[in-house]
Amino acid sequence: MTRRLLLIGPPGAGKGTQAGRLTEHFRIPAISTGDIFRQNLRDETELGLKAKAFMDAGDNVPDEVTNDLVRDRLSQPDCAEGFLLDGYPRTTDQVRALDEFLAEKGVALDAVVELVADPDIVVERLKKRAVDQGRADDDENVVRHRLDVYAKQTAPLIDVYAERGMLTKVNGIGEIDEVTGRILDALSVRDLP
Repeated sequence: MTRRLLLIGPPGAGKGTQAGRLTEHFRIPAISTGDIFRQNLRDETELGLKAKAFMDAGDNVPDEVTNDLVRDRLSQPDCAEGFLLDGYPRTTDQVRALDEFLAEKGVALDAVVELVADPDIVVERLKKRAVDQGRADDDENVVRHRLDVYAKQTAPLIDVYAERGMLTKVNGIGEIDEVTGRILDALSVRDLP
C-alpha cells in the first residue's frame, strides 16, 4: 500500500527524527529539500547549479527552482510506492505546485502530520542541541526568529490542509518512541497503518 505523507512542524519539534522513524515504518523514502539541494549541488546538476547561484548570493532559492528540484526527486523510482515530505511545501505556491504534480501522476497526499510543540520547550531543546552539537544556528535569538518565520510562513499551509480534512496534529514533545506512537496512532485513525 502506498503512503504519501507530509510532515510539518516548527524547528526543533523533532521532524528529522520522526521522519526517519516513519520512513522506516512505512518503507518509503524521506524527501527533504535540504537533502535534495545538497545532492544536486554535489552532482552539479543543472537545477543544482541554478539553486547554487541564489544560495551563493545569499538569497532564498525561488519557488520555481525548488518546485523543479522536488518534482525531479518525486519522479525517481523509489518514490513510486510513496514518500514522506519534510520541509516542502513551505509556501502556498509550493502547495499548488505539489498539487499539480500529484494530480498529473493521478495520486494525492494521504495525510499531513503537524508536530505541535510549545515554543519555550523548543527553544530549550535547541539550546541543548547547540551545546551538544556546537551549532551556532541554535542560539536563542536565532531560534525565536526561526519560530516566528515558521509561524508566519506555515500558518497558511496548515489552514489549507486543515480545510481539506487532511491535517492531523500530534504533540511533538516527549520521548521519541512516545511521539512516534502518537503519530502512528493518528495515522491509523486515517486507515494508514
